[in-house]
Amino acid sequence: MKLACIQMTTARDPAESLPVIEVRVRAAVAAGATLVALPETCVFMEKGAAAMRSRLQVEAENPALDALCTLAADLQIWLLIGSMILANESDGDARSGKAVNRSLLVDPQGKVRARYDKIHMFDVTLADGERYHESAHYEAGAAAVLSSVCGARLGFTICYDVRFPALYRRLAEAGADLIFVPSAFTRPTGAAHWHVLLRARAIETGCFIIAPAQVGRHENGRETYGHSLIIDPWGRVLAEAGDEDRFIIAEIDLAEVARARGQIPSLTHGRRFALPNQDGRRFALPNQNGRRFALPNQDGRRFALSTQEGATQEGATQEGATQEEEGREGPNQQGWSHD
Repeated sequence: MKLACIQMTTARDPAESLPVIEVRVRAAVAAGATLVALPETCVFMEKGAAAMRSRLQVEAENPALDALCTLAADLQIWLLIGSMILANESDGDARSGKAVNRSLLVDPQGKVRARYDKIHMFDVTLADGERYHESAHYEAGAAAVLSSVCGARLGFTICYDVRFPALYRRLAEAGADLIFVPSAFTRPTGAAHWHVLLRARAIETGCFIIAPAQVGRHENGRETYGHSLIIDPWGRVLAEAGDEDRFIIAEIDLAEVARARGQIPSLTHGRRFALPNQDGRRFALPNQNGRRFALPNQDGRRFALSTQEGATQEGATQEGATQEEEGREGPNQQGWSHD
């Protein structure tokens, strides 16, 4: 299977971003790609929360999504829409409530086969007073997601999720061969952490890591790092995009997954242990081979693993163990996602 990552500088207006996506996807397919992955927030990156909300539409009524589904069907490819900022269907007033940051996998018939809402929200106030508060604008996802394409099991994550290795291990334990990490990393954090984090997630899980990225200076004033990566299960970089608007492509050999895990079978070696917490009580962590476990974190939330069909299976082995998660947004409380 040949897989491509599209690297781009998304505009504020979907009408400007969509033609760029189409040209680059068609070029990747001409180079032999059968699965093409787009970066996080690939359709628009607005300036400010109010402007972002003015563009919100629910998934079922989104013309940009319709255009991307048509493109996938026309080219007869699998298309991973790294993420779209969509209205939350559960809110009564779509434009006044929180948005969702959602990955969508589109099949060669143009149908959405899987969807994943980003779990981890970035909330922090820096020493200089700059504040990031994604949870004020986005509803966190509650389910980790797996899907299947051409005999490969795909796991879904988005950007800041990469800093939470438990999610990646759980996806790998449940059978993931590839894990997507569409992103819009800022230049400072990208230069410091991007390659290290992604290679670590590949090595820890024995998965291919597919990380299409935003790059360059955007109309909203933000600057993203680029360096889209395709990494094999041994942690080797198969393709890297640098800091240019372009696509990268690599051949994915699924036999490498079994080979890497056979040499380092750490997914089967998790052991139960106890750890005292701050008030002197103890909690136990079962081994991490797909059985249910809970780990208290800062905000105590949980997520469940769901299959391609979208049904959550809390407490089941392999397909449904639950875990804990944590939290993210954009500079000065503007309405975009980032690390």
